[in-house]
Amino acid sequence: MKHELSPELLRRLQEIISYGFENAARGFAGMVGEKLSVVQPVVRAVPLQEIPILLGGAENDAVGIYLRIEGDMIGQIMLIIPIEKAFSIVDMLMEQAEGTTQKLGQMERSALAEVGNLTGSFFLNAVAEITRYEMRPSPPAVMVDMVGAMLDVIIATMGSIGDEVLMFQATFVFAERETRTDFWIVPDPNTLDKLIAAGEK
Repeated sequence: MKHELSPELLRRLQEIISYGFENAARGFAGMVGEKLSVVQPVVRAVPLQEIPILLGGAENDAVGIYLRIEGDMIGQIMLIIPIEKAFSIVDMLMEQAEGTTQKLGQMERSALAEVGNLTGSFFLNAVAEITRYEMRPSPPAVMVDMVGAMLDVIIATMGSIGDEVLMFQATFVFAERETRTDFWIVPDPNTLDKLIAAGEK
């Protein structure tokens, strides 16, 4: 990235993003009909090559829910969920005992796509409320692949943005189950300028 993200700026961005996660949790809770809380949301800049390490390895299987950010701010969102955690989310959504889901068919993928759509919408709505910029998510795409292959999708579409991404990460706690969901945000240069300007206010 061409900007230095100072500790104070990251603190301000974390305030904005924490509000976004809280709003996303309200949307998710409304979807499943039960209370969902958010624990320890963080924001930081991460070199692209370190992402597979943070997710346990490039060859690990995971579910990726991919959305484009459109409107006044442009970028990409990738929700990366370990495959077993994705099964757990499907069980929660379908009110099944944990361990019921063992594979992702059309119905299960549809449920995860709706999670991405709703969570992304609530998240961006909250950020838009603070920054006063219009933004919306594209229809979600659900991928089941190795982490490295998912990163290839991001890299292929990020052009000359840079070699780092903003990682927005939180743990969702629902019905005594913890589900760690990684939000990988890849802004274009103009969007990063706007986020930094909002963070400096």
